[in-house]
Amino acid sequence: MIDYNKTLSQDVLNLQFSGIRKFFDIAQQYDDIISLSVGEPDFKTPWKIRKTAISTIEKGRTNYTANSGLAELKTAAADYFKKTLGVDYNNESEIIITVGGSEGIDASIRAIVSQGDEVLIPEPSFVCYAPIVTLTRGIPVPIVMKRENNFRLTADALKEKITDKTKLLILPFPNNPTGAVMRKKDLEEIAEVLKDTNIMVLSDEIYSELTYGDEKHCSIVQIGDMKERTVLINGFSKAFAMTGWRLGMCAAPAPVLTQILKIHQYCIMSSPTISQYAAVTALKECEDDVKHMVSEYDIRRRMLVKGFNDLGLDCFEPEGAFYVFPYIGDTGMTSEEFCEKLIYSKKVAVVPGSAFGKSGEGFIRVSYAYSLSHLSTALSRIKEFLEETGYYNKA
Repeated sequence: MIDYNKTLSQDVLNLQFSGIRKFFDIAQQYDDIISLSVGEPDFKTPWKIRKTAISTIEKGRTNYTANSGLAELKTAAADYFKKTLGVDYNNESEIIITVGGSEGIDASIRAIVSQGDEVLIPEPSFVCYAPIVTLTRGIPVPIVMKRENNFRLTADALKEKITDKTKLLILPFPNNPTGAVMRKKDLEEIAEVLKDTNIMVLSDEIYSELTYGDEKHCSIVQIGDMKERTVLINGFSKAFAMTGWRLGMCAAPAPVLTQILKIHQYCIMSSPTISQYAAVTALKECEDDVKHMVSEYDIRRRMLVKGFNDLGLDCFEPEGAFYVFPYIGDTGMTSEEFCEKLIYSKKVAVVPGSAFGKSGEGFIRVSYAYSLSHLSTALSRIKEFLEETGYYNKA
């Protein structure tokens, strides 16, 4: 009988499943669960986008596109980066269309990282970066982001982690799970640290449109000559409510993008054709739809921050994405314990902060990509939960 432990890759066997999906999967087993665990917009994909997809099918445009993507979409992507960031990308040699931002991240890390290379990953952050680095035989090196710094990456923290083996810095802002953003001044300080090195940057900006307040999103590609050492990842899932369409954009200097394209070519061939035609409409015609969704998220954001603070769970005010990251360490429970007890006793699913790295312990991630009604009910149930544990009365 075959021994799969000897047959399968040890690197893969040693990987853990995502801590986000654990509580999402539990939630699927019950009808009365309020699940605030997954970053899934509750808005439908704007009708203009869906209409384009329907028309694309009716016209029979269902063949492969070029490996790097539909020419019209790459042009629209270049125009989008020019409009939103003021940065020029060549649509032919510096942009490819990927299967979600996730594939762009994977292909970029594999194109840059070799065995033994160190990759700096600010934590807490999204769950995919470290496992992908591990699969390249690179070494993930966490940089702890602290509540007192509004969960931003500081230049001092970055300096402490750089060695002669450092190959890549991942910049995951606006951040999942904290909702933290990096402002222009922060990025200028990071750029100053990197300027005389050969360290590349992978800037994951999938939540760039979901930035709140008067100050717009700033990308590190806008700072000095950082564009020449940065791979920029963006996409359609979050801002355009297109999670299931699986489409992303990857922009990088031509010598870097050529190598990323090789991986994309062999592993993917090309991204979904129907989704690509629909994405052209998204970039060209749906700015108002995005603004409407962002406005609704902002209302929910402020409601949840106030709600958790009123419950005695200190909640940093996020300036981006659609998550809040309240501190639950004073309850005497670990993040995992808190989430397990909450889902089974009150039927509310949230994600333990520890799923996003060791530094996330003591926090929970709550998505507000859900209706005000769901969020209000969830807060009421969490209050009951805290009362029953005795914490709310103490707070």
